[in-house]
Amino acid sequence: MAIYREKNFAERRDAATTAKKALLEKYKAKPAADDPAVLARQAERKAILEARAIREAEKEKLRQERLAREAAEKAEREAKAEAERLAAEAAAQEEASRREAEESDRIARVLADDAERKAKRDARYAARKSRVKRMPPSANYG
Repeated sequence: MAIYREKNFAERRDAATTAKKALLEKYKAKPAADDPAVLARQAERKAILEARAIREAEKEKLRQERLAREAAEKAEREAKAEAERLAAEAAAQEEASRREAEESDRIARVLADDAERKAKRDARYAARKSRVKRMPPSANYG
């Protein structure tokens, strides 16, 4: 089993210097801009970016179509709901008119019945009065 040993300053400095040299060598080994591998990699990246742009444009087109379709469906639903609301209002208005007509008929019948009862009562009253005004024949001999 290895025992952990802390590195001293010189070892850390040497490790940092080695790492810097490795980075410098890697940078120096970098191919030039006109290297065919670099150009191929750039062309590949450009093709990827163009393909991504095409996909994004298609996605946007599909999104716009979906939004337009949803807006049309929403407008259709709202128009249908408005038509149903208007039909319900018309039915309610018709029902109210029918009830009002029934109420008017009932009131007219009640008033006609009251007028008929009053006419009968008045006729009875007039008949009674006419009987009272006539004096019986025996009343003159008294």
